[in-house]
Amino acid sequence: MEQARQAQVYGVRPSRTFEEAAAKYVLENQHKRTLRDDVSRLKGLVPVIGSVALDRIHMGSMQSWLAGRRRDNVATGTINHGLQLVRRILNLAAGEWVDEHGLTWLHAPPKIKLLPNTSKRKPYPLNWDEQTRLFRLLPSYLQGMALFAVNTGCRDAEICGLRWDWELDVPELQTAVFVVPGSRVKNGEERLVVLNRVARSVVDQFRGRHPTHVFVCKGHPVAYMLNSAWKTARKAAGLEMVRVHDLKHTFGRRLRAAGVGFEDRQDLLGHRSGRITTHYSAAELSRLVEAADLVCERNGTRPELVVLKGALRENSRKTHANVTVCSTPSTPKSLI
Repeated sequence: MEQARQAQVYGVRPSRTFEEAAAKYVLENQHKRTLRDDVSRLKGLVPVIGSVALDRIHMGSMQSWLAGRRRDNVATGTINHGLQLVRRILNLAAGEWVDEHGLTWLHAPPKIKLLPNTSKRKPYPLNWDEQTRLFRLLPSYLQGMALFAVNTGCRDAEICGLRWDWELDVPELQTAVFVVPGSRVKNGEERLVVLNRVARSVVDQFRGRHPTHVFVCKGHPVAYMLNSAWKTARKAAGLEMVRVHDLKHTFGRRLRAAGVGFEDRQDLLGHRSGRITTHYSAAELSRLVEAADLVCERNGTRPELVVLKGALRENSRKTHANVTVCSTPSTPKSLI
């Protein structure tokens, strides 16, 4: 009651803790694709600063949390993710969250500085010999996933979650594409996955193994590519520095080396570009397929071999009812 009187008469903000602010943040961001990651970070923050009033949170009051993270040998980038989340919550408290008295939760946000990250590793695109050396040591299911990644530029999560009902036929071009929903893509936009001939071969070899997911192991979808098999193979190949994400960098590097233009590289890699990436004319889509096929060539002359074992299956693909390729001369051919 006294706090309410102070707020109404004198404009004094009620004292609120970081735990209250964290709870409000979680409730208001149920739609956020990365909310689970934020909740995981808050579980480490709340026991340390949860009872601290919002107006008393600053870099000084964060030192005990920072010291604990350093003792646990947590990477600087991971620590910065936590600091960014604290900064985001404090900015919301000072700028957007208004109580019943018309007062923001916090008068002004403190300056939360990120730690200098000198250990951030640079991308490591594979050359052809390194790719061959690494891929031959992978189990067949992971070998297929890696070969798909290096020929499409897809991320780990996109490949592990790839579903058959996302596959769309493009009969005019005698090919197919996958359209990954925005909810499964890092930038939140639908992702058009163009298949070159190697990627199509990989997909066909996995066809029929599972009713919903493309990439499976022992009848079950694969959760992560960065698993013990990947770590064992890269160590045996002498490539311990190689991450799964480097397969995406490899695809991008080869596209650039093949002379593929910047906009086409953006589309093939699924980067945010402002264009509607699932709406292309047949000519544009044909150009993207041709560009993706360029990375199948080793040194511009020798085709990269598909090393997966097993015969190709000739199952028919599904054509999505909402995706059409118009063929009338007056209407541009397009994926809608």
